[in-house]
Amino acid sequence: MTQVVFVLVPGVHLLDLAGPAQVFGTAADFGHPYRLSYVAEQEQVPSAQGLPLAARTCWPELGPDDLVVVPGWRAPTLRGGPLPGPALLERLRAHHAAGGSVASVCAGAEALGLAGLLDGRRCTTHHGLQDELAARHPRAVVVRDVLFTTDDRVVTSAGIASGIDLALHLLAGRHGPALAARVAREMVVYARRNGHEPQASAMLRHRSHVDDTVHRVQDLIDARFAEPLPLARLAASAGVSERTLTRLFARATGGLTPLRYQQTLRVERAEHLVGQGATVESAAREVGFEDARMLRRLRARTSF
Repeated sequence: MTQVVFVLVPGVHLLDLAGPAQVFGTAADFGHPYRLSYVAEQEQVPSAQGLPLAARTCWPELGPDDLVVVPGWRAPTLRGGPLPGPALLERLRAHHAAGGSVASVCAGAEALGLAGLLDGRRCTTHHGLQDELAARHPRAVVVRDVLFTTDDRVVTSAGIASGIDLALHLLAGRHGPALAARVAREMVVYARRNGHEPQASAMLRHRSHVDDTVHRVQDLIDARFAEPLPLARLAASAGVSERTLTRLFARATGGLTPLRYQQTLRVERAEHLVGQGATVESAAREVGFEDARMLRRLRARTSF
């Protein structure tokens, strides 16, 4: 059972909290064992939108596979906002030191900064707070104009709804693109709005459309991208002709064919495996290529 612990600070934005919680909760509905809990320095936490929230004051026992998320809060400046106490900051440091992951949404990056977790790491926050975050934590590498960053198990996202993008990215990294696609579709948030970041999932980047036929085909490709998937099989799964599928797919994805979409998923997964220490040859076999030559050719391309 993987735990996701949300740290609630007075003035917490409801969507900063609810977006990622919905992502992990939906993954749990689909059979992945996520358990969500909410902790704070007091049992009742006022939200920025006026809804009081109940929280625990004692932390669950955490392991390296667990995630701690700090949603953002309402404050005109980071300096003038509610500051997490030293005990909470020590919890964040200890969890990361033990091999766990920590994440923030919007102003929540300030808590990670105060805990020293942004020092020497890439991070981001709401565009209106980036300058102040950089000034308050000069050892942090504040990245602008992105929705989220990941650096050594420290994950930060921009404002409000970007927490959903962050959580979907984490799901894709932990469980593969098929689960993230299924959760995104269930939540009706197909679009990955950050095409400039290498962490941006190709699967979600090409789901910013409402064509249900194409989504059904993408669901099949996402789940079985390492297998041979002839166009005839994909068309039959959607109940359309091959020609119709090709036309609909290109229109919905900005010109991709189903094969090119599948290749994009394969290369993205292979890049992840190589980054984890696999050889190009073993990564190629893992994602469905007969040998590494095709993978090398596709990796050399600048775009898909």
